[in-house]
Amino acid sequence: MGTSGDENSFLDVYEETLSHQIHRVTNFQDLVSTAFHGEINAMCWTRHLVGDFSEIVKKIELEGNITAVEEEELRALLLSEQGQMARELLLNDLKVLKSHGASPVLNVIKYYERDDALPFFPTDVYSFHVDRSPIPTDTFLCTYYGEPSEILPNSKGRQKVLIPEIRGKLKKLYGGPDDGFESFLSEHFFDLHYQANPSARPISLGLGHLWRLAVDHPQSHVPPCLHRAPQEKLGQNRLLLIC
Repeated sequence: MGTSGDENSFLDVYEETLSHQIHRVTNFQDLVSTAFHGEINAMCWTRHLVGDFSEIVKKIELEGNITAVEEEELRALLLSEQGQMARELLLNDLKVLKSHGASPVLNVIKYYERDDALPFFPTDVYSFHVDRSPIPTDTFLCTYYGEPSEILPNSKGRQKVLIPEIRGKLKKLYGGPDDGFESFLSEHFFDLHYQANPSARPISLGLGHLWRLAVDHPQSHVPPCLHRAPQEKLGQNRLLLIC
């Protein structure tokens, strides 16, 4: 799979829009060893990949909306030369991430379940959100096929629980003493979600680029990275690695 002009163009966009927030590297070691600092909360190993990832997506037997692809299944696929090249890249990405101590998962995704319990406050992955962990960690992800994930500059998003109209509705939903409200927001993950400013333009993470995003954890020195899953195209499944 070559990298198209559209996929390359996102690099030019984020150079302008997110140069203060994203750091680009050219190899895996720099991706995992370069420290986040200041406003930089996203690392990108930019890559120009070859291979047919669509062939792999088409040959995976789907199980529901999200199908985890095990290495044994991946190795057993009968593939063309281009498909084999794509498979070797996937296997290598899984290998280096595991060697780093991560637990990568390769998924074929039709779509994620929508959260419509609260129409004014969906908490599914289509909403801009940050990841949180009780221990130091990062989020790694790469889209090989289908619609890529998106990020938003922190300056272009506002925590939803701080928006007066939304906060008022959440307080009404909570209905308890004031001193327990913040815990309520955290326990139900409301505080992880953000609303994009009207003028904000989400940035596509492109195809084939391996990303490392900052997570909200007790030892973090940078703001966590705002990101979301894209709206999938009808009939086109995504191939995503995430951990």
